[in-house]
Amino acid sequence: MGRVSASPPVSRALKLRTLLAASGATLLLAAAGCSLGEPEPDPAGKPPNLPTPSTSAGNGGQEVVATVLAKGLRVPWGIAFLPDGGALVTERDTGRIVQVGPESSPDGLRVTEVQTIDDVAASGEGGLLGIAVSPKFAQDRTVFVYYTAEQDNRIARLRLGEEPTPILTGIPKAGIHNGGGLAFGPDGQLYASTGDAGDTDQSQDVKQLGGKILRITPDGKPAPGNPYPDSPVWSLGHRNVQGIAWDGDRMYAVEFGQNTWDEINQITKGKNYGWPEVEGQGDDEKYVDPIVQWPTDEASCSGLAAVERTLATACLRGQRLWLVELTDTGTVLGQPQALLTEQYGRLRAVAAAPDGSIWVSTSNHDGRGRPAPEDDRLLRLVFAGGGAGRS
Repeated sequence: MGRVSASPPVSRALKLRTLLAASGATLLLAAAGCSLGEPEPDPAGKPPNLPTPSTSAGNGGQEVVATVLAKGLRVPWGIAFLPDGGALVTERDTGRIVQVGPESSPDGLRVTEVQTIDDVAASGEGGLLGIAVSPKFAQDRTVFVYYTAEQDNRIARLRLGEEPTPILTGIPKAGIHNGGGLAFGPDGQLYASTGDAGDTDQSQDVKQLGGKILRITPDGKPAPGNPYPDSPVWSLGHRNVQGIAWDGDRMYAVEFGQNTWDEINQITKGKNYGWPEVEGQGDDEKYVDPIVQWPTDEASCSGLAAVERTLATACLRGQRLWLVELTDTGTVLGQPQALLTEQYGRLRAVAAAPDGSIWVSTSNHDGRGRPAPEDDRLLRLVFAGGGAGRS
């Protein structure tokens, strides 16, 4: 497979010990090596019992250990970790929730079907999308899912194996731009990202749920402190956000542009991010400019994760993983770094694991990719020689 290079190179050593996964091939990171330091112990659980890594490489660059955790999935869309170190993974088109790990199997981590959400009406870009584990999962055994139903996109709460209870309905649906990101913020509130469902007027109308980032309580009510009275809307002017993440208290979102620019934005309460008036940087004081933008053929990124002041975003059309290093104040340091370009096809979900590694999913069965025999795969990415994860 040869050399994995940064394009353009970072301005200083990236110090990331997180990423890369492959099967039966040698990967070499040409950029300066990285180390995030020993990960914090996870008070809720322990790292998964991983199989033997499938790849390691050296020869003058940062050594990379890479593991294929699971094979044969179908459009894995969301990843959320459980207290025991295993993860729940949604499949967009089948409506299944599967648990990956922590137990091992001969080919990776054990994949167990947990349940199928019968209300999912998968079509186009819609289906079973984001998933979030309750911060109090050890007590309430509750997870939250974002999915496309017959009439709308909705957010539901459920105990695994039981029927979901919708807590927020009426999010617009279409064959495209359904959003679907779902995660608990550091404030304990549930955040969801929605798309404009192909109707650009949605994004600038604060009375509509499309083209927004929403902030709700675990009961589905508008969270206290939201910028608009009795409204779940947290930010507006979005086209189609699928990935959200936090670096400390700072929130970030990755957004699909139309024909010119894809974006990463720092998300601030009540701010307007410009769509459809602006795509990419607009230099208009009414709208917030992105901290990073890429041409759509280099990006079209879906998932987003934050690890020690580095954002990692997994890209579909761009078929790569972008790394963006942040400063202490949340701005971008140096140039973004591209990894895995065109090596695994389309990449969708990305999540920071409790052990400091990063998990990434492929999306080659989504109707726009060219699936390999093992697709879709779940990959674990970690650099050797440091403490992140276990090699």
